[in-house]
Amino acid sequence: MTSYLKERWLAILETTGDAAMMVGDLFRSILKYRVDGELFFAQAGRIGVDSLAVVGITSIFVGMVLALQTGYSFMNVFGEPLYVGTVVGFSIFKELGPVLTAIVVAGRIGASIAAELGTMKVTEQIDALYTLGTSPTRYLGVPRFLATALMLPVLTIYADFVGILGGYIVAVGKLGIPAVVYWNDVLINIDIETVAHGLLKAVAFAAIVAVTACYVGFTTSGGAEGVGRSTTKSVVVSMVSILISDYFLSAFLVAVGIG
Repeated sequence: MTSYLKERWLAILETTGDAAMMVGDLFRSILKYRVDGELFFAQAGRIGVDSLAVVGITSIFVGMVLALQTGYSFMNVFGEPLYVGTVVGFSIFKELGPVLTAIVVAGRIGASIAAELGTMKVTEQIDALYTLGTSPTRYLGVPRFLATALMLPVLTIYADFVGILGGYIVAVGKLGIPAVVYWNDVLINIDIETVAHGLLKAVAFAAIVAVTACYVGFTTSGGAEGVGRSTTKSVVVSMVSILISDYFLSAFLVAVGIG
């Protein structure tokens, strides 16, 4: 039992070290070399434009259920559906917008990146890049990392407003709250620090998704079966890391006065 735990601990340390080295290589490549614009914009389109539909559907129903639950809960306590816009706004902008968007992107794009790079690894295409004197991290990792870092905050802003709209639909149509009251609750109580709180989280989550997917893809082995394992591993590790880091990011941002 002791030897097993020791082996697992050493494996975790080795993985952490390898991932840290890859991150260092990523940032060195970003600062030292010119980014391939064609690859970057192709990845940005995949991550951003192609994700609009699923992010929009997720966000609008999250906003709707938030408004519904908040309205009926406050009616049971106060007799009126008070502060529905405020609760929906804070919940969407600070937590559910960035977290759910990151989870959707991790499931859709993170899996795609891991599978694509994993397939290239097991078919020795990445080894061919080394033979040609090209860094796979620079050529394949940097465009995907930068595209994720750019598009996830943009998708988060989109998700925030779609979620607020979903809350509006339920607040006005189901709970009978005047439209002006709902929008006043949102606009008066939500400030720039609240929005910044969520966007900073989105940037951190983007780094988690991109680094995890790239690292898992680059270290894939075992043929087609290994690609499947890597795809699953990328999604699971990304989602768990997002949920764990969300608490620590929230605590840090609140401590420094952002949100």
